[in-house]
Amino acid sequence: MILFGVNPVRAAIAAKRPIEKILISTSAHRSRFTDLLKEARERGIPVQFVPADALAKRAGTHNHQGIIAVVAEITPISLEELIEMCQSKEKHPLITVLDGIEDPHNLGAILRSAEAAGFCGAVVPKRHTSPLSPAVAKASAGAIEYLPIAKVENLTQALRRLKEQGFWIVGTDSSAEMPYWQLSVDLPLAVVIGSEGKGIRRLVKEHCDFLVRIPMVGKTESLNASVAAGILFFDILRKRQSQGS
Repeated sequence: MILFGVNPVRAAIAAKRPIEKILISTSAHRSRFTDLLKEARERGIPVQFVPADALAKRAGTHNHQGIIAVVAEITPISLEELIEMCQSKEKHPLITVLDGIEDPHNLGAILRSAEAAGFCGAVVPKRHTSPLSPAVAKASAGAIEYLPIAKVENLTQALRRLKEQGFWIVGTDSSAEMPYWQLSVDLPLAVVIGSEGKGIRRLVKEHCDFLVRIPMVGKTESLNASVAAGILFFDILRKRQSQGS
């Protein structure tokens, strides 16, 4: 797998992900990579300097910021492993469940917001979702290295299992009566984010304990999925911090 961009490569080094080598453009300003190169040397990671066009060809994009890394694939964990991990860390853990997020930039941005807001993991279906690609890693700004991700065959079965383990399921719906700021947050929560076009699927919605809406007063009918996720995630964080939980 190829990672590109300064933050994803730096995060992969910090997370001790297996890295075969790092490639840097000969036309890039090396001072930009001083700390990163020091960390790479300390880990014994080979570093090569290559022409910019060769780097772009290897990365599959010109948006590589002058650096790529050849790394091992990200290995998702099981739902049971994620639940056990989260419950061992937090009294009221937070998990995000992603339903039909097929755009890699949206997926990466949601994972970035979840990690930054203190979520302990994410659940994604094996089908109808973006693969954990270099574009996802780039959009996540390295968060994909720190946020455990469970892949499941059936999302509704995963929600049932989360309920059995004490999680309350929160979904978003533009027609819901409850605005998002009225949500009680002193509970273990699994926050479901649906796709932009279709939202949360009917069967998934039926497994939600709470449905909340983000009020909108303009003419736009919906928000980008990653924007909606960021609003919900950080409002949960804000309320928990204000309550001292």
